[in-house]
Amino acid sequence: MVMAAAVSVQFGAALGATLFDELGPGGASLLRQAFAAAILLALWRPRVRSYDAAALRLAAAFGIALGGMNLFFYEALDRIPLGVCVTIEFIGPVTVAVLFSRRPLDLVWIVLAVAGILLLADPFGSRGVDRTGLVLILAAATCWAVYIVLAQRATRVFHGSTGLALAAGIAWLIPLGPGLAEAGLAELVAPSALLVGLAVAVLSSVVPYTLESESLRRLPARVFGVLMSLEPAVAALAGFVVLGQTLSARDLVAIALVIAASVGVTRTATAPPLDA
Repeated sequence: MVMAAAVSVQFGAALGATLFDELGPGGASLLRQAFAAAILLALWRPRVRSYDAAALRLAAAFGIALGGMNLFFYEALDRIPLGVCVTIEFIGPVTVAVLFSRRPLDLVWIVLAVAGILLLADPFGSRGVDRTGLVLILAAATCWAVYIVLAQRATRVFHGSTGLALAAGIAWLIPLGPGLAEAGLAELVAPSALLVGLAVAVLSSVVPYTLESESLRRLPARVFGVLMSLEPAVAALAGFVVLGQTLSARDLVAIALVIAASVGVTRTATAPPLDA
């Protein structure tokens, strides 16, 4: 189920990228997050008035992190390959895991992750990733790190996925401005765009959230984290199959380093990174 969730997320991201020419990354992000919010709110039907102001502030912050993470990711994906995007974004959960673990050995994992990202970015070479794309995916990684911390807090405040549903109800507002500016209302409500947007929301949000929730009930947390660490490799495969993106040997080595760092840190940290 963990691997099925990873495949669903990454192929959903690749499918979302097919909307970029028509809607731009902002428009694609808006459709994905709007449909995800509608589905999650319909499933959980949270009662806003039953929560105090502190809980609602937590849900709002959670939603801002979730919305920013997806918008920045899509904007980066418009500039750099999917496998590279997901690999660099993993610096977010790796860093959170290291900070929560506080074990000297975990410095090795962060060094491995940074080495992999530097290989991908190639800041002093001529074949590095797009600089704007790099900044955007690092912003997404930061949002993912914040998302992890807030998601863990939300599980102590809200029942089930109610906190996630409330957050999704805020998250779709983050790409609203960029989405309308890049796509326009007429393009966003075109039947073909709505159909693909719904499919992306189901693949990227509803299916993986359900599968991961069920798998966590059956697997030790560390095993779950190790399996989820394979997502950069799955993303590279999805980018190749759906988008025709190829990676160099250097890129594959860098992805392997980040996967090794993520596997290492999830086997030693107190909590595994949560998927977005």
